[in-house]
Amino acid sequence: MKIAVDTSIIIAVIADEPEREKIIEITKGATIVVPPSIEWKIGNAFSAMLKRARITLEQVIEAIDIYQEISMEVVDINLKDAVRLAGKYNIYAYDAYILQCAIDNNIPLISLDKNLVEIAQKEGVPTLEV
Repeated sequence: MKIAVDTSIIIAVIADEPEREKIIEITKGATIVVPPSIEWKIGNAFSAMLKRARITLEQVIEAIDIYQEISMEVVDINLKDAVRLAGKYNIYAYDAYILQCAIDNNIPLISLDKNLVEIAQKEGVPTLEV
């Protein structure tokens, strides 16, 4: 099974958030599918945590090492369609990219972002509950 995975899911696993075990259970044996932008969004998330003093630089480096060990299939997306989604729902492009990834590959989406999950469901994208 292939699953489009949002950054919130990856961060939750790396940062040992309360949802971690459930996420691992749901995604076990699945192929994680992401758009090329995932690396920049991961970097942005960690830099935001660093800026807010929620994490140290050493912890960020360690987290990036863990991230780079995660096996993911990086797939291209239809950029025009993703931007259309961003405009239609007034969401950030990064969120539209992961949604478009699920649409283009006809696969379910898993995310901790409730708004993104609701939009996916409106677009007919199957979602996995955490």
